[in-house]
Amino acid sequence: MLLTPLPLTPDHDIPAPLLTELTALYTANHEFFALSGDFPDPDDIRPEQVAAALAEELAHPDAEVLLARSEGRLVGVAVTLAHHPDPADPDPWIGLLMVDVGVHRQGYGRRLAALVEDRFRTEGRTAVRLAVLDGNDRALAFWTALGYQVIDRRPDLQLGRPCSVLRKRLSEG
Repeated sequence: MLLTPLPLTPDHDIPAPLLTELTALYTANHEFFALSGDFPDPDDIRPEQVAAALAEELAHPDAEVLLARSEGRLVGVAVTLAHHPDPADPDPWIGLLMVDVGVHRQGYGRRLAALVEDRFRTEGRTAVRLAVLDGNDRALAFWTALGYQVIDRRPDLQLGRPCSVLRKRLSEG
């Protein structure tokens, strides 16, 4: 699997063919978006909404959108944050890790998570955090199986949704 940063046009737009792929990925993850409320209608996620959501992510100077491809096909996306807005929080965050539902349970999510963790290790980071929305039991099971531990429960910063905050130590230090 190849992990690359989201390429943008000189005007800071997502190239149209890539936006089509990303929209298909988001649309396929209907169950997550029905739970999250990130889009007005999870049954009708439009390219301009995906572009706006990713632009909002990239507006944060420490954010990165990473695309996961296998054999040329977009199989996942991860959004990371090198520094949390709370200065008391020293860890980087995984803001979103999403895999195409057509390839769920084939190891892509584990590989994508491992690649993101490796990027943080390479940067000298010793741990990583993420939040799982209440009610997303499959995601909670996925992350805990990867060694993440629940360290807190609190609302997310964006919409105040109840979440479990998880953390995984990446190295001793």
